[in-house]
Amino acid sequence: MPLVVVGVSVVILLFLMTRLKLNGFAALLLVAVGVALVQGIPVATIPDVLSEGIGGQIGDTMLVIGLGAMVGRVMGDSGAAQRIADKMLDAFGPRWVQVAMVVTSMLIGVTMFYEVAFIIIVPIAFTLVRVTGAKLLWIGLPMSITLSTMHSFLPPHPGPTAVAATFDASVGLTLVYGLFIAIPVGALIALAWPRLPFVRAMNPSIPKGLVSEREFTDEEMPGMGLSLTVALFPVVLIAGASVTEMATSGASPFLHVVTFIGSAPIALLLTLLLAIWAFGPRIGRSLSDVSASCTSAAQAMAMILLVIGAGGAFKNVLVEGGISDHIKDTTDSWTVSPLVLAWLIAVILRIALGSATVAVVTASGVVLPLLAGSGVHPEMLVLAVSCGSIAFSHVNDPGFWLFKEYFNLSVIEAIKVRTTYTTVLAILGLGGVLAVEWALDVLSL
Repeated sequence: MPLVVVGVSVVILLFLMTRLKLNGFAALLLVAVGVALVQGIPVATIPDVLSEGIGGQIGDTMLVIGLGAMVGRVMGDSGAAQRIADKMLDAFGPRWVQVAMVVTSMLIGVTMFYEVAFIIIVPIAFTLVRVTGAKLLWIGLPMSITLSTMHSFLPPHPGPTAVAATFDASVGLTLVYGLFIAIPVGALIALAWPRLPFVRAMNPSIPKGLVSEREFTDEEMPGMGLSLTVALFPVVLIAGASVTEMATSGASPFLHVVTFIGSAPIALLLTLLLAIWAFGPRIGRSLSDVSASCTSAAQAMAMILLVIGAGGAFKNVLVEGGISDHIKDTTDSWTVSPLVLAWLIAVILRIALGSATVAVVTASGVVLPLLAGSGVHPEMLVLAVSCGSIAFSHVNDPGFWLFKEYFNLSVIEAIKVRTTYTTVLAILGLGGVLAVEWALDVLSL
């Protein structure tokens, strides 16, 4: 019954948004209320459940998306984004611009959350689209696919790191084994998906207000060194904090300071201040001109944030309705390989709840008792769960709405593109996990 509720709610949501053209924010909240009533959540507590879901989701993303959009707009209005885009074109050429996006996304995405890395890189992608005349998905999709792969497969991202702790697995070994899977799988899908006929048939435009329409001359743009310094500044802060946290034990004051500076909101706030100082004079003579760029970016983000927040409310209603407990009870008696079981449970939870974090934590709890006598390497079990958690991203996943809104797609188009690529990534990831586990077993003989 709980899984039927999920399926019906998704169908109703698609009907409201595609047939009735209801705004995504309103449609998500309406369906969330309906699911809460069907799942037996007390009527008096439904507003609190919705608010908790919206607050939790917006709290995680508003600062990152808002500050990131402002940084991107300042870089765009000053010509810094175009400078970086031009240099990428010079280095790789228009023919290999997708490879440039994959390489950039892999380097940045190893340590950064999907949302944070997405917000940092997307202004460059938008500028490349404008400069080259290529389609938005041709350049933006390889970026998103690569970042999805890095985020889902590898520590220190939250899902794999949490599961590694549950299984007492080595974070370092998990990262090494994961790279052997994530790099070829991510690159393959990132380069293949934009070439599929149903993707090439789509031609969305860049959302208004998120990128400068002006084309700069060489003299008007800041230097490459300064442009790249600002673009990579949050990457260095966040990556440095992640590496320091993994390499340092104990509660030293130094670690607290590094963790604070390397948190995504603080890193992006510092980057915004650096961008204003470095590029402000190129935007206008007064601070109000820079403020206008930031305000324009914030206005463009308003509806995106509302939709993402409503997606969080929908997800929270499903979690509070006990669907994860139902799936756990159902799968307790399944007798299959621990790697396949871990992956499959994560997939089912991901489909039902939309939350990759809930999927990995619940799946790891179900599989943990099987680890002791299975002979499976715990690092591979971590990767199996993590791979499963990326599958079937759809309307109950707030990340789905970030992808949809930034690439200006309809709900059906976003399902065709994102739901399919995340599912194929999960399947190929499981294949890679089984292959690496087999190779480890052979080498240990």
